[in-house]
Amino acid sequence: MSAWVRRGIGLVVLATGCATVRQALRFTEPDIRLQEIRITRLDLSGGSVTLALDVFNPNEYRLRSTRLEVGIDLEDVHFGDAVLESPIDLPPQQHSPVTVPVRFEWAGLSAGARALLTRQAIRYGLTGVATLGTPLGDRRVRVRGTGDVPLKTLLR
Repeated sequence: MSAWVRRGIGLVVLATGCATVRQALRFTEPDIRLQEIRITRLDLSGGSVTLALDVFNPNEYRLRSTRLEVGIDLEDVHFGDAVLESPIDLPPQQHSPVTVPVRFEWAGLSAGARALLTRQAIRYGLTGVATLGTPLGDRRVRVRGTGDVPLKTLLR
């Protein structure tokens, strides 16, 4: 086999290998869903709750969150904000429970209470930013999520 043929085969193998690695390391943002809101403290200015999130990592590799900043709205009224700096490990192609403490103000809680009385559920919106460690380095991704949390979930 000539040197030119060997080089050509080598280039084809290298290009195929790079395409395979690129495909395996393609990044898809995790899917975040609010599972539950647990009230942990009430006082005159508001209180605090714990958000139980379900985070699905659709990638074929492990992600590690080093910082999560999230705001939550209930019924389109700002409810509270949280910063979570403890590491979160997200195994590949799996759901992971993540607990986030949030300090809230009464305005957001009253909007949620009205929704519970009329619809037996609270509409929520999550927005924020997460810093995720990937095999290709850190990535800052936007956190977004919307949905409804039914009354029965809140009363656990």
